[in-house]
Amino acid sequence: MHDETITHFPLKTARVHEVCGNAAYGFASICAAQTVGQILWIRESWRPENINPMGAMAYFDPSRLLLAQVSSQIEGLAVAEEALRDGVLPLVVVELSQTVDLTAGRRLQLAARAGKGTGLCIIPDGMGSNATETRWRCHTVFDSTGEDSTLMRWVLTKNKSGTLSDWYVRWNATYSNTADRLAVVSPPRE
Repeated sequence: MHDETITHFPLKTARVHEVCGNAAYGFASICAAQTVGQILWIRESWRPENINPMGAMAYFDPSRLLLAQVSSQIEGLAVAEEALRDGVLPLVVVELSQTVDLTAGRRLQLAARAGKGTGLCIIPDGMGSNATETRWRCHTVFDSTGEDSTLMRWVLTKNKSGTLSDWYVRWNATYSNTADRLAVVSPPRE
């Protein structure tokens, strides 16, 4: 299925969403580009890779990124809940390594509703919380035209308030208007 517009994006505010796949970080960066203000990114300190804020320059000003390293997923969920409830940050991204139970997922949803911010959980493939508003699977796609390396396929696999669909999208950082940088494109030719 391919639609001309991406429904449910930008993500609904005052809710928590999930994303998985090899383009999940790109999806999160595009979500950050759609916001105004600081972005909190929470990750467990044991992870061997690091986030380089300069890698976000194609999407948003890296000085807007606040990184929080936590000792465990439980601590990360607590930090995310408090940040969402506070309402100062428009977007809270939390990387998860384990399944989130219904209680923890519901607590995040209530915190997002109270603070009117958006939560985004980056999850491993095959995981997810029943409490999430939407779940996206995002992957990079080989572009046979050689035009760009940012061609992605976004698949909406869970949606509490509508239908499921998928889109091929391209991010173009050269446009001055942030709203115009994300474009829905035709599927690649076989």
